[in-house]
Amino acid sequence: MERRRGEGAEQEFKPLERGWCLGDEQFRRELLEQVRARPGPSHFGEAVQEAVEVRAERLVVEGLKRLGWTEPVLRAKRKGHPSKVALARELRSQTTMPLAWIAARLWMGRRGYLAWLLSRRDKGAPDNRREQALPHL
Repeated sequence: MERRRGEGAEQEFKPLERGWCLGDEQFRRELLEQVRARPGPSHFGEAVQEAVEVRAERLVVEGLKRLGWTEPVLRAKRKGHPSKVALARELRSQTTMPLAWIAARLWMGRRGYLAWLLSRRDKGAPDNRREQALPHL
């Protein structure tokens, strides 16, 4: 066995040295979508980030379905729309995605504006605009 190990099969096993998944892209995506648990102390790196991003994307899609919105509708709504803010709050509480990613994904402008919107809601600032918030949160 030691002799075989030294025979130069490194190239054959190279894909197993790095990465966590051996298969095509669709198989990898399916595995990532099945991840439900939060990463523990022994989890790290690219795989954890990918799983968190897939979870965040799934939450966005579910939120859009609840609202009855499509991607073009999401883009057309104003940056500070209460439903967008509620969805951003949900993403912040259930994932570790950065504000910059959330702001870009929800078409809410820059991360600083999103941070201001979230802090404004936290402080209970009145919102004089009459628009419905995200249901079932």
